[in-house]
Amino acid sequence: MTSFDRVAPPTPIDGTPLSSAEPWESSGAHRQGGAAHGREPRKQQSGFVAMLREIGIIVVSALILSWLIKTLLVQPFYIPSASMEDTLTQGDRVMASRLTPGPFDLKHGDIVVFVDPGDWLPPYVPPERGPIGDGMVSFLTTVGLLPQDTGDHLIKRLIGLPGDTVVCCDAEGRVSVNGTPIDETSYIKPGSIPSEDQFEVTVPDGMLWVMGDNRQNSQDSRKNRGKPGGGFVPVDNVVGTAFATVWPLDRLNWHSNPSDVFAGVPDAPPAEK
Repeated sequence: MTSFDRVAPPTPIDGTPLSSAEPWESSGAHRQGGAAHGREPRKQQSGFVAMLREIGIIVVSALILSWLIKTLLVQPFYIPSASMEDTLTQGDRVMASRLTPGPFDLKHGDIVVFVDPGDWLPPYVPPERGPIGDGMVSFLTTVGLLPQDTGDHLIKRLIGLPGDTVVCCDAEGRVSVNGTPIDETSYIKPGSIPSEDQFEVTVPDGMLWVMGDNRQNSQDSRKNRGKPGGGFVPVDNVVGTAFATVWPLDRLNWHSNPSDVFAGVPDAPPAEK
């Protein structure tokens, strides 16, 4: 019997069918003097409670799923400055993959999000929201429904991997990696030059060398060589690689790796033991 099957009401012995006013299901209640429709409020109340329970389950499941996605797969970030123009502009919301580094290796040209390796950023003063506002923002950020607070995070382009020698500049003003000049015009801000500062560094094991696309307005590895760490970023500080701008909608864009820029760069020589 399916859920749509119904039992036919019995016919009295005299053959007279039951009237529509006295359906079989409620006839017992009428004979006993009970109010058959007196059960309806309890049924409606029970249905309302069940609906609230289902909504609660859906909301909690969605929050758990969002937290898992944010923790294991992707995380949104807010761009607070112009250091990565024109690739990223102030106010952009980007999605960063948590799978790199991890299952996938970091590559030259990746846009990396990383925790401040030490005094690259001025002290962060969060906006005043009040205790309730701070609690809500913290909760929504934790579950991944709001972009990560960028107070202690930076976003730059990865130029030097562990072991690489990065030099600027050659006779044509280009950055070289492991002796090979690279043409960065596809991503640095129009009107910028690869670097106004001369430098030559060899990236230590477990470290990275990063530079902003807006080279003349970026406090990147070049500008932090005098600080602890020498301007290098520990690989362990990287929380992900930005792969898409998702807001505002007119800025919607996919950020693929500029592999052609670094195609001719040889691997770094093996580290001395």
